[in-house]
Amino acid sequence: MLQLLDAAALRRWADACVDTLTVHCAEVNAINVFPVADSDTGTNLLNTMRSALDAVVRAPAEEASSYTASVAAMARGALTGARGNSGVIISQVLRGLAESSTPEDGLTGTALRTALHRADGLAFASVSDPVAGTVLTVLHAAADAAEASVDPRLPTVATAAARGAAEALLDTPRQLAVLARAGVVDAGGWGLVLMLDALVAVVTGSAAERVENAVTARPAGFLTAERERGSTEHGYEVMYLLDQTGSARVDELRAQLGSIGDSVVIVGDGGELFSVHVHCSDVGAAVEAGVMAGRPHRITVVRFADSVERVAGSERLTRDRALLALVSGAGAADLFAAEGAAVLRCDTIVIDPGAVRAAIEGTRAGHVTVLPNGVIASSELADVVAAVRHAGQGVTLLPTSSPVQGLAALAVHDPSRDPEDDALAMAEAATATRRGAVRVAAEEALTWAGRCEPGDVLGLLDDEVVLIVRGEDAGEQQSDAVRGLLDRMLDAGGELVTVLTGVAMHEGLEELMQEHVRTVHPGVELVAYPGQLTADVLLLGVE
Repeated sequence: MLQLLDAAALRRWADACVDTLTVHCAEVNAINVFPVADSDTGTNLLNTMRSALDAVVRAPAEEASSYTASVAAMARGALTGARGNSGVIISQVLRGLAESSTPEDGLTGTALRTALHRADGLAFASVSDPVAGTVLTVLHAAADAAEASVDPRLPTVATAAARGAAEALLDTPRQLAVLARAGVVDAGGWGLVLMLDALVAVVTGSAAERVENAVTARPAGFLTAERERGSTEHGYEVMYLLDQTGSARVDELRAQLGSIGDSVVIVGDGGELFSVHVHCSDVGAAVEAGVMAGRPHRITVVRFADSVERVAGSERLTRDRALLALVSGAGAADLFAAEGAAVLRCDTIVIDPGAVRAAIEGTRAGHVTVLPNGVIASSELADVVAAVRHAGQGVTLLPTSSPVQGLAALAVHDPSRDPEDDALAMAEAATATRRGAVRVAAEEALTWAGRCEPGDVLGLLDDEVVLIVRGEDAGEQQSDAVRGLLDRMLDAGGELVTVLTGVAMHEGLEELMQEHVRTVHPGVELVAYPGQLTADVLLLGVE
């Protein structure tokens, strides 16, 4: 038996949590009825712990060998990847572990007691309206059982915590009527019990006592029952990370979100990063509140399953028309928002079409014109568009394969024009804009311009590589690639070059582009905007 949970054992516990949550994911989802019957608690817990584990896996070797550094990385990874109420609560459990460090650079039984009580306080404080019979109750019971353990050694304390949590879990239906009617225990609480069981297994080398009869099939009609918490007027869950803020501004944000929605949860990592959660009807207002409080990112919008029928109702549509731009990069998002478009930030590699549907519906407009901007292929949105149209909203997808084409379309947008005529004018402006990109190769590949190696700077027209620049100086590589790409694009003619810059663009490159266009292509205007792109050095559009 372990008397100290060191860095290696912590990693084994994280692996075990991911494994057990993977095995039980569907079962936990199946009993998820509170606060919303959206069958995603198991998925949310799994994604949260995967994010925590990934943070440890990606940590430098010197950090991975330290318990203190590893548990801090896990806590931050869980917070940044937290999904749903349950994921947010679990992130606070890991924060409690991170804030209960010991001189032994590991977790002792005494430190585990401290950590669980710290997590209990953090989790309870993070929820604006705590409810008995939830994961909060289970966590509180685990902390109390750990404290009551006479033997302070780690195996005994961990076993006591897991047993206390399991007993509290079985009592949740008697505390929450919605669970009793469904014949289930709390889904988030069961996920926490699984994680504590995994801790016992790592520490003692044997499995913890199992929770019997934790899963009972719920009645078929229960999935359409009215929710027990939160207003039925709020059809969306909005979550985002928030930094560049302070405690006073976070308090103001909590109050403001409470005025536009419910189920408000805001938790921090003990530093400058916060995770924000709210149920609301106006997605834009929730995000704008975050913008006023700091820098929101990793914005996630989820539509509740129990709001499908209400979305189709005319009461959901409060204006005639709206524009929705799918955008990667904070600067680019600001540009589209400044032009009056609703914005869905898509900074991850895989974009969930469901989030796009929620954003379309969240505009509450009778007709929505969507600018995909190359973030997601229009073909992948076919099912989304069909579903939204079936629910009563009109949708037009514009052929924008790059943000520069999206900006060109916005430049001719006229809200006073007939919607079909306006969409046609915007589509013509987009397709008339030639698009290019300068990008750094991440791996070896065979392109139309030859074989590229990692670190090569590539020039792309449309989506094809047309030039490859090698060299030792990254600044010179970018300069050569930009000049070559500009010449190729302007040789076919053009009056205006629009540039969206990325975070990796070298200083002075904008001035070089301006000078090159003035001397080699006189009469052509070049306008550059800070896009804060992460995937490309810059994007070019020629009109």
